[in-house]
Amino acid sequence: MKKRLSLFSFIFLSLLIAGCAGTQNRHTDPENDPWEGFNRKIYAFNDGLDKVVRPVAVGYDKIMPDPFQRGVGNFFRNIDTPVTFVNQVLQGKFKQSGSSVGRFLVNSTIGLLGFFDVATKMGLPYYDEDLGQTLAAWGYENSRYLMLPVLGPSSVRDGVGRFTDSYYHPVGRALHGRDIYAYWIVRGVDQRARFLDQDEEFEQAYDPYVLLRDVWLQNREFQVYDGDPPMTDYDLYLDDYAEEEEPDSEE
Repeated sequence: MKKRLSLFSFIFLSLLIAGCAGTQNRHTDPENDPWEGFNRKIYAFNDGLDKVVRPVAVGYDKIMPDPFQRGVGNFFRNIDTPVTFVNQVLQGKFKQSGSSVGRFLVNSTIGLLGFFDVATKMGLPYYDEDLGQTLAAWGYENSRYLMLPVLGPSSVRDGVGRFTDSYYHPVGRALHGRDIYAYWIVRGVDQRARFLDQDEEFEQAYDPYVLLRDVWLQNREFQVYDGDPPMTDYDLYLDDYAEEEEPDSEE
């Protein structure tokens, strides 16, 4: 387990260094995505990998009944609950953390390890928190966009958060060796199957990379601000424009 984590650390740090030295000059969003050249290369790698994963996901979607797929999704959400609980506590969301504990206990027992979402029917809401959101709540609000191999869209902040969260994730603590790879393969196929209905939209996009990045950034902001992101202050743009257009009084 330690060797696996050490290797992951090495790869992640290598990617950050390579990202800092990104070579291509294409910049569609210099503020959020200054490493776009590097990120596009990783996106191309992931897209090539998806050509292998997608057929498996299509087969899984056709063979597995919808109730079973929902159960698998419920199971994965349930085992993520300890990570959510820890980050709720770190953010001072004690009431929500109590609800998460209740959900986990109910779904892990009555819900048969989470395959059945009994807690929602009992009125216990679902929350999804991670260390990336915690760091944002602590003040690390802006972070450079970073496309990760296999894992996909992220940022420097959220990449560090994912790695740290893996230390206390129950699966990471319980599984070792080949078992952990089998878990991530099954989870990856299940997650890919849930996005099959969006494939056509990306295929028709003028620039699928930009579409994926912008959708992820907007969704991430929505998560960080608990569904209530701040409104853009367009008056600032109007003020700047007015200053540029104001005639020189000396002329």
